[in-house]
Amino acid sequence: MPSAVANHATLPEDLVHLRLLVVGGGSAGHVLPALPVIAQLQARGAKVSYVGTYSGLEQALLKNEDVAFYPISAGKLRRYFSWQNFTDLFRILRGVTQAWWLLGRIKPDVVFSKGGFVSFPVALAAWLRRVPVVAHESDITPGLANRLVLPFTKTLCVSFPQTQVGETKAKVVHTGTPLRQEMLHGDPNTGRELLGIGTDKPLLVVTGGSLGADALNTVIRSSLPRLLEHYHVLHVCGQGKLADITAAGYLQKEYVGEGWGDMLAAADLVVSRAGANALFELLTLAKPNLLVPLSAKASRGDQIQNAAYAEQAGYSLVVQEDEFDADALMQGLAQLEQHKLQFQQALVRFEKVDAATAIVDELVVLAGK
Repeated sequence: MPSAVANHATLPEDLVHLRLLVVGGGSAGHVLPALPVIAQLQARGAKVSYVGTYSGLEQALLKNEDVAFYPISAGKLRRYFSWQNFTDLFRILRGVTQAWWLLGRIKPDVVFSKGGFVSFPVALAAWLRRVPVVAHESDITPGLANRLVLPFTKTLCVSFPQTQVGETKAKVVHTGTPLRQEMLHGDPNTGRELLGIGTDKPLLVVTGGSLGADALNTVIRSSLPRLLEHYHVLHVCGQGKLADITAAGYLQKEYVGEGWGDMLAAADLVVSRAGANALFELLTLAKPNLLVPLSAKASRGDQIQNAAYAEQAGYSLVVQEDEFDADALMQGLAQLEQHKLQFQQALVRFEKVDAATAIVDELVVLAGK
């Protein structure tokens, strides 16, 4: 089990001599939680650099941040036989070489690894150069990338006390997942104004994560006549997945960056995938939610595990993807409405942690600043 979050009350406020290297990529979930950590350290004078992939996703998400960005090669190790495993091995080796030279050039005091396969070359290079690594795991069980990083990690920060890490020499600390201030201080009235809707109906927010979810999109759109009788619907469907549908009360968006905190604050009910970062947002903001985890056919089953944890704690209602259709959706929403008070009472008990501060404390201690 993770240890309690340490109280480092004597840590210095002035960190002008601290150099932090952050690594993470592959999805928004490997970048956005790092932003509050970066912001807090920069406010205390630290210099921050970021390593990501050549995809452009990480650099786009960091466009408003005052950080130096360095792309490196990253290969994906699959759990099944694929010829790409052989070619990706060379990408990984190239990434380790690039990371080695980067660390020699930047000379960071500590590395913060937020996950994704780009984190492995950096963690290995950091270990070779004797630079301490703090990693963060969002899911109930670590993914392959973090399992590969773990042997080179001094401290592993986890989102949930129930996270199943297994045997490790790393210090394991429950920190929660850092959320941006706009998420923590969203205004429901502003959210409805941004969406151009009134208070005549509850707001249902549907999100499949930064990449969208075809299974959710299909069911939501086929259910619109029934949904719009009861709700305004904000449907975040994923890039390139907008549909040619015009209906009063139905709002489609590929992705929401600015204003997402206000829109989510305005939500009365949420239908979502069970990605760890999205789930942590819903639990922290105490939003009654219906989870449709990505099936084991298309993933390692991490979302199923996340959803099971939330369901057992009474935080969420869960429908498995192979059972999710229009009837299951409407029945689930009806059940959420009927037992809304019960879900809200459970959500109030969810332990809220100042995750960014807890992670910063671990980074500063290891950096020895």
